[in-house]
Amino acid sequence: MLVGYMRVSSDSDRQNTDLQRDALLAAGVDARHLYEDRASGAKDDRSGLTCALEFVRPGDVLVVWKLDRLGRSLSHLLAIVNTLKDKHVSFRSLTEGMDTTTASGELLFHVFGALAQYERALIQERVIAGLAAAKRRGRIGGRPAAIVGEKRDAIIAALNGGMSKAAVCRNFGVKRTTLIETLARIGWTESRGSSSP
Repeated sequence: MLVGYMRVSSDSDRQNTDLQRDALLAAGVDARHLYEDRASGAKDDRSGLTCALEFVRPGDVLVVWKLDRLGRSLSHLLAIVNTLKDKHVSFRSLTEGMDTTTASGELLFHVFGALAQYERALIQERVIAGLAAAKRRGRIGGRPAAIVGEKRDAIIAALNGGMSKAAVCRNFGVKRTTLIETLARIGWTESRGSSSP
């Protein structure tokens, strides 16, 4: 059975699913098996897509007019198609001619998967390189320290003098998690009773 999915980005009168509907009907999708959403592709809560994914059964084919109607990104698209594959449901995109029921369509899908993995690896490399460059310049990634300067020095002195962490939190008006993060950042431990320079 062919099951169709359509999406437009907004609920305005200017955007409608007529073009997609006509293409899906011409491809053989029964009008009773059409699902649609009027929402940005970036939104996760697409009830039409959820219903379509729940409706399909092994041997069915989910059909869309264009790839971008289904996924908000290449990795999201691949995740959806992998979900379909796990359910033994095929996928077809009319505009791009992608059809996982054919050998060439399956190959194209694997090429997309490799590209998505390559894209993730490049992003990870850029993040690691950026953090390393920042560290060389003396900057540390993450949120800025919440307790700094004289306040931090006074808290360290109080802890070194034997004050409990609970008392420090009360007296200095800091949250326990903030205190723990600050102490970890500067390398202070109770056993050492001091901080690294």
